[in-house]
Amino acid sequence: MAKLQHSIYVLLFFVLSFGGLYFAGPFLIPVTLAAVFSMLFIRLCNWFEHKGMSRGLASLLCILSFVLAIALIVFLLFWQLNGLVENIDAMKTRAVSLVSNFQQWIYEKVGIDAQQQKEMVTQQGQAGGSGAGNMLAGFAAKIMDILVNTVLVLVYMFLFLLYRSHIKKFILKLVPGDEKNKADGVVHKAGKVAQQYLSGLAAMIGILWVMYGIGFSIVGVESAIFFAVLCGILEIIPFVGNLTGTLVTLLSVVAQGGDSKMIIGVLVTYAMVQFIQTYLLEPLIVGEQVNINPLFTILVIVLGEMIWGIAGMVLAIPLLGILKIVCDHVPDLQSYGFLIGTEKQRSRKTGVIDKIKSIFDR
Repeated sequence: MAKLQHSIYVLLFFVLSFGGLYFAGPFLIPVTLAAVFSMLFIRLCNWFEHKGMSRGLASLLCILSFVLAIALIVFLLFWQLNGLVENIDAMKTRAVSLVSNFQQWIYEKVGIDAQQQKEMVTQQGQAGGSGAGNMLAGFAAKIMDILVNTVLVLVYMFLFLLYRSHIKKFILKLVPGDEKNKADGVVHKAGKVAQQYLSGLAAMIGILWVMYGIGFSIVGVESAIFFAVLCGILEIIPFVGNLTGTLVTLLSVVAQGGDSKMIIGVLVTYAMVQFIQTYLLEPLIVGEQVNINPLFTILVIVLGEMIWGIAGMVLAIPLLGILKIVCDHVPDLQSYGFLIGTEKQRSRKTGVIDKIKSIFDR
């Protein structure tokens, strides 16, 4: 009975925590993004410090490297986007043709002619027209909010890297003296898992850019690099991102006037890339740093979107991985760590991927 009561208290704690995370999102999202991203640069920052740089200068160089990488990605996107803008008239003509065909299909199936459909759309537009100004103001406010949060994330990242030893000492002071060694191991392992997951994910995204770029170019997709970069970046969000990127590419191909062969080519490219990613890249590059079963992977992504939106979907996997490590090392929470994780079915390395990984691990 006492054990059941304890489990209920733990679940109640999680429910209250999720509520607090939701209402404190505007403050916590930039802080959490900075904390997770800063883990990615700890190894680089240590390397700079070993070369004789001060911690402040090393942290600043890491932030500059991060900004440079983001700027390069944005440059590639806008560079390829210019090609789409040049063909916007042709895409509009194709879109109008598709809409006309769709209206004709509705008339044949439902009996509503094009004029009636136009009147229905006009009525809907008039109903929402009064809020157009508010929508524009809200969009401008959203852009400003993104810019402010971006600056905050960069500032927080610099401070987290600069004061990481101080923060670690604070965490160790929270535990009893006889548990400090164990707590130090948990902190180190949690940081290492997040770092390895993010670095592996970054490497996998880079490889996906190349594969998608080659595939889309062979198929004949206009601005192939743009859609390759887009599909790769969206892989940050598991399950949802790859489908979204491919759907956007297909819609663009249709708007560009692509034939059935091009559409099939995009689908084949997507299938081949997903096969290579699932059975080769993820086991070899990302590995099992975040050892979470698929059920909780999907659940935490959905929950992250409900609490923090897109940022929550991006942060869901690494944060749950850190939480699992904490649960595995706290006796009262080990059952939850077992529930989140996966059971290892093999006691020895026999797979091809394991053999390849063992070569790189030597």
